[in-house]
Amino acid sequence: MTFRSLMALIAGVVMVASPAVANSKAPIATPATTLPTVVDTDPTHTPEDVLLLDLSNGGSVAIRLMPTWAPAHVERIKTLTGQGFYDGLIFHRVIEGFMAQTGDPTGTGSGGSKLPDLKAEFNAMPHLRGTVSAARTSNPDSGNSQFFIVFYPRFSLDRKYTVFGRVISGMEVVDRIERGEPPANPTRILRAHMAAGGAAPAVAAAAPAEAISVDDLNTSKSD
Repeated sequence: MTFRSLMALIAGVVMVASPAVANSKAPIATPATTLPTVVDTDPTHTPEDVLLLDLSNGGSVAIRLMPTWAPAHVERIKTLTGQGFYDGLIFHRVIEGFMAQTGDPTGTGSGGSKLPDLKAEFNAMPHLRGTVSAARTSNPDSGNSQFFIVFYPRFSLDRKYTVFGRVISGMEVVDRIERGEPPANPTRILRAHMAAGGAAPAVAAAAPAEAISVDDLNTSKSD
C-alpha cells in the first residue's frame, strides 16, 4: 500500500467515526430581545397606561407605565390604583439628590399591600431622572406596592431594581416633595388614578447627578 493510499484510508475512518464533527455547522445567532426605549410623553395616547398622582404640594404628576418593561409590576400598580390603595399615602422616604419613595400604608417603609410579593423583572432600562422603579428589601423578589421616583440619574441601580415607568410630566412637582426619612411634614398622594386624556405640564429639565450609591437604598427595611 502506498503512503497516499494509507492516508486516504485513515481520513475515511475518521469521517465515519466522527459524523457529528464532519457534518456540524456553526450555530445560528439568536438576536437579543430589545426593549423599547422611547417613552411616549403624550398622556392622551394609551391613557390606560398613564398613572396620575395628585399630590398635597399642589401639583400633579403623570407617569407612563411600561408593560413591555415589567408587565407584572405595571399590572400591580394598576390593580392597587383601581382599589384606591395609594390615596392618602405619604412619601415616607425622600433623599435629597436621590429619590422619593412611597407606597407603604404604614408610612414606615416596612409595609405593603395584602397582595403577594412580585418576582423581580430586572431589565436594561436605566435609572434616569424621572425613572419610576419598584422598591424592595434585600430579597430581589420582594417588590409589592412601594415604588420610588429618581430625582437625578443613578445608573448604579440598573439591573438591581425593576424599572416599570417614567415621569412624563410634573417632574417639577416631584422636585417639591418634602425631604426626610420620614419627612416632618410629608407630601401625600391625595389621589392616584389612571389618565382619561388631556394635556399635562411639560417635564422639567434634567439636573446633574451626584455620587450616591445603590447602598443608599439599603438603609431601611424597604429598599
